Amino acid sequence: METKILSTSEYDIALAGKILSDGGLVAFPTETVYGLGADALNEEAVKNIYLAKGRPSDNPLIVHIAEKEDIFPLVKEITPKAQALIDKFFPAPLTIILPKSSKIGNTVSGGLDTVAIRMPQNKTARALIKAAGTPIAAPSANTSGLPSPTKAKHVIDDMSGKIDAIINGEDCEFGVESTVITLATETPTILRPGAITKEMLEAVIGKVEVAAAVLNGMKKDEVAASPGMKYKHYAPKARVMLVNASKEIYESFVNSKKDAFALCFEDDNITIPKITFGKENDDISQAKELFDALRQLDKMGAEKVYARIPHKDGVGMAVYNRLIRAAAFCIIDLEKPFTIGLTGQTGAGKGYVGKYLKKLGFNILDTDLYARKVAEKNSPYLSILADNFGKDIIENGILNRQLLADRAFADKESTELLNSIMHPAIIELCKKDAEFPSVLDAPLLFECKGNEQCCKTIAVIAPEETRRKRIMERDGITAKQAEARMNAQKSEAFYKANSDFTVINDGRDIKTQINRILEEIL
Repeated sequence: METKILSTSEYDIALAGKILSDGGLVAFPTETVYGLGADALNEEAVKNIYLAKGRPSDNPLIVHIAEKEDIFPLVKEITPKAQALIDKFFPAPLTIILPKSSKIGNTVSGGLDTVAIRMPQNKTARALIKAAGTPIAAPSANTSGLPSPTKAKHVIDDMSGKIDAIINGEDCEFGVESTVITLATETPTILRPGAITKEMLEAVIGKVEVAAAVLNGMKKDEVAASPGMKYKHYAPKARVMLVNASKEIYESFVNSKKDAFALCFEDDNITIPKITFGKENDDISQAKELFDALRQLDKMGAEKVYARIPHKDGVGMAVYNRLIRAAAFCIIDLEKPFTIGLTGQTGAGKGYVGKYLKKLGFNILDTDLYARKVAEKNSPYLSILADNFGKDIIENGILNRQLLADRAFADKESTELLNSIMHPAIIELCKKDAEFPSVLDAPLLFECKGNEQCCKTIAVIAPEETRRKRIMERDGITAKQAEARMNAQKSEAFYKANSDFTVINDGRDIKTQINRILEEIL
């Protein structure tokens, strides 16, 4: 297919409108990103959008209108809150989801009983809709999953030979897709953040919620009510990882990665190859430059990218939303004291993994050693233990461990009380000594909630027979005693379900497994 490159002249707009009314596809500029348009009322034309983009069919499209009154045939009703938003914002980078009328087919709506509608601010876009004489269904004009196009060149790169025409217009003003709000729920809910912020919406219609999937992603079987919610999105070919850290820690961390690129703010002091996307405290500039920056990374041949995490307020929420999807929700959280939480089954080989991580330069913080510090002579924690288990457990500033054990393990409640004192104390001592990159080595990582202080967690597991033999040889105990110790721990299924990664010590090369995990984490 030969793709026509059209101007924004009146003649070319009329030609593009004719292409749309005849069932063709036209890419066009809006104030947000370039859109790939088809007649929204023509099911076959709309299906061709999905084919051209390689877009999943359960990902709904937005219907664009030229005038406010054009919305009425497309929805069952206009609620008072919807009317208030239309009156205040249209035309604007705002999409409103309402119950659809019979005019809207299942292809446009992704099989839902709702339709997403917006009236673009961009004059070229609205002129095109009028020239077509029909509402236009339009997602972003890019190959599905890649960064959205904010320049005509981006569209030409992605869509030439796949669609009928591209309008070569101006660069997009805002740089991120429209805010999407659904009014088909009890409380109006933002499904995709954009230039129209939560605060701006609440000033008009009162309380507005933000869908959990905006910042945290969707559950596996959850239905997408808005474009861009469900799938990895907006991503360059490179693997992107978000880094949550202060400016100084981010710079230090990234500058140590000689085989990677940085996606950072203009004033960041970065020595490795980098692309910037706006200024640190200017979320408008970040939004406008983000998608172009992601595309530049591909041109530079980047394979691994560490991105500076933006704030989540105002338009910053939209920037964060796009980046978290570009990174497939991979975050390196350097604000947490421990890089890795290491745990696992007794006899599985956790000690070996810890020693290997230490050789690689990790700072190992063994909770068993810190537990002794909590209970050592004249420790400030001894008075807390004495207050709860009796003054006589302390003699000359020294803990009578046996007496404490007799009382603490006498019943479940006493054991839980002991853990509630010891576990936080141990974690706090570990935190004081934590230096990046650090490993919290804790047999009871989840029980003491130490996992909440770790960027990622690794559990070491092994077959039961292997563990039994190791425990017997290590501790000089019988098979029955070893079995009792094993049964006192969490199951293999628990560790697999609750850890980010597992190392399986069943004859497979452990170092290879760890190296692969570290590649994922760092």
